[in-house]
Amino acid sequence: MLSTQMIGNKIAEARKKMNVSQAQLAERLFISSQAVGKWERGESMPDIITLNRLAEILGVDLNYFSESPERPDAEFDASLLTEFSTEALSGKQQKKLNWDMSRGNWVDADFSGLKDLNEKFSSSNMQRCKFIGSNLSGLLLKNNNIDSCDFSGSDISKSHIQGSNFLNNKFNNCIMIETEFSGSHINGCDFTGADLTGMVFKSGGFEKNTVVNAVLNRTSFSAIYLADVVFSGTIEECSFENSAFKRVTFQNATLINTFFKNRSLKQLKFIDCKADRMTYEFLKNGKADLSGITLITA
Repeated sequence: MLSTQMIGNKIAEARKKMNVSQAQLAERLFISSQAVGKWERGESMPDIITLNRLAEILGVDLNYFSESPERPDAEFDASLLTEFSTEALSGKQQKKLNWDMSRGNWVDADFSGLKDLNEKFSSSNMQRCKFIGSNLSGLLLKNNNIDSCDFSGSDISKSHIQGSNFLNNKFNNCIMIETEFSGSHINGCDFTGADLTGMVFKSGGFEKNTVVNAVLNRTSFSAIYLADVVFSGTIEECSFENSAFKRVTFQNATLINTFFKNRSLKQLKFIDCKADRMTYEFLKNGKADLSGITLITA
């Protein structure tokens, strides 16, 4: 008969033969090392899906977990295991898998279609990973280094990204409504077609990024360094406050109710742009070169 202790002993035995730590095994299963420890101590046991994954990682047949010295040829009863793992130490309720991939080093991984990311990648280094078409709304990322990753077509709305570095990432056609980047540096990223409505970029840097055909509505840049960026299209009810500019260009842009508050806006360049009266006066007050702007009249 299956027992949590027998299963735990089998997991520990196979893990040690592979010279893998509990933490390393847990990382590959997207769970905590404490969960692996509980299995090996016989305090709980994995469900059938996780057990299949365990067998694959440890290089054993699924029947390995049901074998015992007394019954080496015992038949593996998957339905019994499912029933047992559902009831064991859980009040007869299946526990939801709690995966956390924080503080990891992820390279060339494909997480496309992912959802419920939350804080599970905090303090991580990610390179060339894919998150295409993922639901990452409500995301909270802290202290990450994200390089050459692809988030195209993902929903990253109402998220908070803090103290992170983003280099050469793709955010094409992403929904980023009311998302906030604070204390982060964004360099060489592509926001083509992204919806940046209500987004906040606060402190940090925004350099050499592409924002072609992006929706800029109520988008805020506050106390941020902007360099080598070209803005185009309709820019409505946005704000650029106490920020530094270097080689920032507005080209074929229509600026409506957009707020500029800086000591000097001389570093801004306008090419074939239009602006309403209020925006025009904000720019004029900051001593911007208005020669490339046509005033919109009623």
